[in-house]
Amino acid sequence: MTILRTVYWYVYFAVSLLFKTPELNKVRKQKNNMEQREYEALINKVVVKWAKKQIRNSGARIKVAGEENIPKEHVLFVSNHQSNFDIAVFIACINKDKGFIAKTEMLKIPLLRDWMTELRCVFMDRSDIKKSAKAILEGIEILKSGYSMVVFPEGTRSKGNTLGEFKAGSFKLATKSGVPIVPVTIDGTYKIMEENNNKIKPADVNVTIHKPIYVNALSKEELTALPEKVKEIIESKLKA
Repeated sequence: MTILRTVYWYVYFAVSLLFKTPELNKVRKQKNNMEQREYEALINKVVVKWAKKQIRNSGARIKVAGEENIPKEHVLFVSNHQSNFDIAVFIACINKDKGFIAKTEMLKIPLLRDWMTELRCVFMDRSDIKKSAKAILEGIEILKSGYSMVVFPEGTRSKGNTLGEFKAGSFKLATKSGVPIVPVTIDGTYKIMEENNNKIKPADVNVTIHKPIYVNALSKEELTALPEKVKEIIESKLKA
């Protein structure tokens, strides 16, 4: 069953991206006749449907708690990063238009990169300090324009339920733009793929959306301690 599910999931992933290309091109042609927000909502609608299908195909069971903690205004979601499935979970399960700070390796995946670009994703090369700084600045401008973003401050997947170091630079996205931070705990996505040597298995995934942190109300000392504070909040909902 696992082998059949795995083959089906990877084949569907590739084929669905291929067949989504005409749909993307169709939406792009409408861009000049739409308001920016209307266009973004249309793109997100298509991507959400696709992400939900990827999750269903994996057999994963997702539970989301704390949706009432998401402010109506645009925010910076800060989350731990367990798996390649985390982005699909964010898209499918958190109802807010948003882009991602993503690693540059995602640019190597044809078609997927096109959709991510339309979602206002920013691609960061963490091996290059100047390019990383440029990506942060780009993300700040997107947040200032009124669009939400997602960042994984560990910078890479943990492939388990432990947390790596939270890079302080990621938090400049909020402190320089003035938007609230919404910490998010993702627990269990690594069991879908990474724990199984990239074979696809059903798993229970818990997503906890914590209360927002309004950075403009923080003291200088609190801003300095912000990465560790957010890490502690996220870690509080990870199973030991």
